[in-house]
Amino acid sequence: MALAVRGSAWDPFTLVRQWDTDFDDLIRRGFRGTAQRPATTFAPAADVVRDGNDVLVTLELPGVDVESDIDIEVLDGRLTITGKRADAHESRTEGVLVREIRSGGFRRQFTLPKGVTAEQIQADYDKGLLTVRVHDVVRPAPVAAKVKVRSLTGAESAPKDTPPKDTAGEDTAGEDGAEVTQA
Repeated sequence: MALAVRGSAWDPFTLVRQWDTDFDDLIRRGFRGTAQRPATTFAPAADVVRDGNDVLVTLELPGVDVESDIDIEVLDGRLTITGKRADAHESRTEGVLVREIRSGGFRRQFTLPKGVTAEQIQADYDKGLLTVRVHDVVRPAPVAAKVKVRSLTGAESAPKDTPPKDTAGEDTAGEDGAEVTQA
């Protein structure tokens, strides 16, 4: 039988809520680093998909003025998208019950394959989605590389305290005609 008490100030989830709040504060402080960033910064969600030989990077950026608030650059093999989303409700703090829409600055970086230049990149913005297309991203064909095998014949039999014999100018062919090289 369950006992229901009306008007009681006791809440069994008070401790759990306090732990959640303390944990969130700890994580925010831990990732804040030395630069004091406001708690309103956000990282837009991103999808990275392959479309034939192209790669599409799509970011959710509703409410962003792409003409003045977004920068896209390619440097050192990285595609960097930086920007900011302004808070549309800056002056209205009274009467707000829940605020989940994040505003502030963001920076997203994506590693590009070797040889990709800024000329291969095109960006479009439509209905809150920024789509960056990287044209002709093809995996380079694997190249076989030969590895030279060194022969250590005679190296085990030489005493360790004697320096190796200088064989410059001598015939390096072994008894069986194989070439012998000293390391």
